[in-house]
Amino acid sequence: MSRHTDEEHMGRHEMLFHGERIVAIVRAGDARYLPGVVATLIESGLRAIELPLTTPGALDVLETLADRHRGEAILGVGTVLDAHAAEESISAGAAFLVSPALSSEVMKVGQRRNVPVVPGALTPTEIIACSEQGAAAVKLFPASLGGPAYLRALRAPLPHIPIVPTGGIGLDQVSAFLHEGAVAVGMGGPLIGDAAAGGSLSALSDRVSELMDTVRQAVAAGAER
Repeated sequence: MSRHTDEEHMGRHEMLFHGERIVAIVRAGDARYLPGVVATLIESGLRAIELPLTTPGALDVLETLADRHRGEAILGVGTVLDAHAAEESISAGAAFLVSPALSSEVMKVGQRRNVPVVPGALTPTEIIACSEQGAAAVKLFPASLGGPAYLRALRAPLPHIPIVPTGGIGLDQVSAFLHEGAVAVGMGGPLIGDAAAGGSLSALSDRVSELMDTVRQAVAAGAER
């Protein structure tokens, strides 16, 4: 990959997640647990956070959290499936939008409102389609199907498209995905655990600290190559 392509690849990521390499996906059955989980993630050093719309009342909580953590975190909304959801999410304070698939409606709203959109894709055809419609990055979903080796195969012909592997990724796989060129990695259940259901926030903090150490080591190793 050329130096020019490398810089473009990472430059688009810097604008999207402000340089963060992990996006925490906080999916809860009850929105009342979101403030505690989000605060714990931020305090533990993880600043890019996605709140999926599958959590009832997520947008109501987002409005409060976006104001409370302004300047401390990048809060986005996930599972955005149509234009209405995109508009409501942005109005509530979403800094980015994520979808499990490509929606032209969502892409248009994001472009009109100047909010980055990260649509989901799995195949090269889908990834290219997302990029052609102006995706800030493409969510490789579910990334667990092919693992880091699949990302490596995709990146060979598509080095210019920022990719964020998400879905079923274990904490022990993060370094491998970053090594293969992921601009960031989306982490849900394996990172959040039971914290979004009223479980231990202390245990969550420990997992985040361990993960961030792993990320720092992976980034440092990449810089040395």
